Formats: sequence, C-alpha cells, structure tokens
Amino acid sequence: MKKTFHLTHPKIKVPRLVESIKHEVKKYIKRERGKDLPPDADFWDFDCRFGIDQEHSEAIHVSAITTSIDQAEEQKLESFYLEIIAKPASRTKKPLEEKTTAKGK
Repeated sequence: MKKTFHLTHPKIKVPRLVESIKHEVKKYIKRERGKDLPPDADFWDFDCRFGIDQEHSEAIHVSAITTSIDQAEEQKLESFYLEIIAKPASRTKKPLEEKTTAKGK
C-alpha cells in the first residue's frame, strides 16, 4: 500500500477521517498477514514509511503507524503519506550470551 491520505473533507470531520484511515490500515495488514507464506518464511514482516509526502517519508515500525497518524492529526496536517510493504521473514534465535544476561536481570 502506497497512499497519500487527506485529513480534510468538506463534510466529514477530522476524527472520523482518522478513524477510517486507521481502520483501512488495520484491514490491509490483516489481509496481508492472511496470505500464504513461502515455504522458507515464518511470518509476514512489513516495511513502513510515513511522512508529509513520499519524498520526505521516513522508515517506521509497523507498531508506530497509529501513533504517527495521531501525531499528524495533532499537527493538523492536511495530508500525509503512508507506505506499507509486506515481505516474508524468518525468525532468528537470540545469541546465547543475550539469553543468559536476560535471565540474570
């Protein structure tokens, strides 16, 4: 999904627009996660970018999408760009040193 969302509308208020945008994003992520994985992958990972426009977008984590949308609402932006690209990924095991230090804490 590569899309510019507008936060202005002559009849719809901004909070309702924000709710519909968040719903559309969640629906897209759920649909992508439901697709069949390649045999060598464990889960679907997402490359996300957020910004005022495509040229000024920065990479964010998938869990930061709703916070970024809320910040755009607080800053009263007229529109923002959101890009979410699904990619298959495999889980990696933590090194043994990290496991022992985590238990010691």
